Amino acid sequence: MKYSKSIFAGLLAGLCVFVSVAGNDASRKDKFMRKLQVFNSIVKELNTNYVDTLNANELMDETIGALLYQIDPYTEYYPADDQDELLSISQGQYPGIGSVISKRGGEVIIAQPQEGSPSQKQGLMPGDVILAINGDTLAADVDVTQVSRRLRGQAGTEVKLDMRRPFVADSLFSVTIVRDNIKVAPLPYYGVDADGVGYIRLTTFNESSARSVRSAVLDMMKNPALKGLVIDLRSNGGGLLEGAVQIASNFVPKGTEIVRTQGRDSRDRKIYKTTTGPLDTELPLAFLIDGGTASSSEILAGSMQDLDRAVIVGQRSYGKGLVQVSRPLPFGDLLKITVGRYYIPSGRLIQALDYQNRDEQGRPTRMPDSLTTEFRTAAGRTVRDGGGITPDVVMKVSEGNRLLYNIVADNWAFDFATKYRAMHPDAPEDSIVTDAVFNEFKAYIDPDKFKYDRQCETAVEFLRKAAENEGYMTDSVAAQFDILAGMLKHDLNHDLDINRVEIEKILETELGSRYFTNAELLRRRIGDDEEYLEAKAILLDADRYRKLLSPEN
Repeated sequence: MKYSKSIFAGLLAGLCVFVSVAGNDASRKDKFMRKLQVFNSIVKELNTNYVDTLNANELMDETIGALLYQIDPYTEYYPADDQDELLSISQGQYPGIGSVISKRGGEVIIAQPQEGSPSQKQGLMPGDVILAINGDTLAADVDVTQVSRRLRGQAGTEVKLDMRRPFVADSLFSVTIVRDNIKVAPLPYYGVDADGVGYIRLTTFNESSARSVRSAVLDMMKNPALKGLVIDLRSNGGGLLEGAVQIASNFVPKGTEIVRTQGRDSRDRKIYKTTTGPLDTELPLAFLIDGGTASSSEILAGSMQDLDRAVIVGQRSYGKGLVQVSRPLPFGDLLKITVGRYYIPSGRLIQALDYQNRDEQGRPTRMPDSLTTEFRTAAGRTVRDGGGITPDVVMKVSEGNRLLYNIVADNWAFDFATKYRAMHPDAPEDSIVTDAVFNEFKAYIDPDKFKYDRQCETAVEFLRKAAENEGYMTDSVAAQFDILAGMLKHDLNHDLDINRVEIEKILETELGSRYFTNAELLRRRIGDDEEYLEAKAILLDADRYRKLLSPEN
């Protein structure tokens, strides 16, 4: 939820005072109650006497949200009619048609129908434009959140959509969809490859995550060729803390401490240990993480690192060491509130940002790496706190550039995939992005409409102006600048070619989502995944695996 500036913004400072002065001291409580009375009086006066009619409910929601955001981004207010997102994270399901939507200009489009959902069963595809819902035409300025709420509803109810499909002759069509309880599958794919390495892709920690992982591990363990297991937590933002503990219990002895939480009161401490027997304590393990790995994902990967049970591969994780719980409010509303910090087995806190100490711009501060504290794993390896989980094997990430950014942000890849699917309805048997497909994508881009930073040209112009300002610009210097500018003039085809490897990854994702299930797309792509291949190589090399987990490393 985003909060605009409003007449209530001035009350935010007063609300923040409430938080800062509240405490056990009687004087502070007295000041708190006086300020609360003042706040209530201001709200009453504005609602009764302000020159214009105010939408009091909306403004109060904004004020509450702005207050909570000043504390930390994880403490959030959920009105009774806007809790689907929270419930889908925890329970792993929500009522609706099962499709991600987005706003493009003045249109709301289907970004991705969920696999097996009512929207997919009725034939909706990425790129389809929603024109009307139950006969009500969507205005160009419609809020996508409002559209999402109208698409959701009680399972078994119907919603009629008038649609337009780009790049086809008969583009207008209507569809009636029966809503259902959409289940969020936490584990889209698992399997064992020809070399005996298992792979699990885990995308969230909801009520079914631990059960799904355990079932997958049991299934793969039936394969006598199984030599090791890679669990992919990249871009997994977490969820239920208990899910991380339950998944860890598959690989460590019963009664092993995985995490402990500590609240404001020193007595408010809880220790989470595994409560079931493991499936295997010797099977070589590797976890893949990146900057999107957060919360429960970090608990799982971090505890396995601290217990020397798995090798961690990838990039440093996000660094979310705060714990939230949901508290009921009057009238069916909910408050998701940060109640503590969590510490993994070595004793370290991996929280990266300090929301109580902010810089001059109001941004939370981050502890410099040089000031982090050393901790020890069970075997004596050095690990550090204060900024996420640092992998045992750090993989380099492509730096990216403005060209790649614009291919995604300006929807060139998305729209090309939509058009390509309309023109080629049959799924490719082998490679998704062939030479022909890549060349077709290059031809699809209109150079006059494709905008991106041309750094070399910009740098030459900067130097040219600097030379003029400092008096160095002579005819001969200007001529040399003209030569240099000509040599460094951007060629879009050239730029696309030298970025082909990264562009192909983008196209594979977009095109693959039009033709294949999530499981099939992951199966196809895993063989070219550099981080997975590195983890696999480690698992198949017993000496290297042992050395990475030993204190001598």
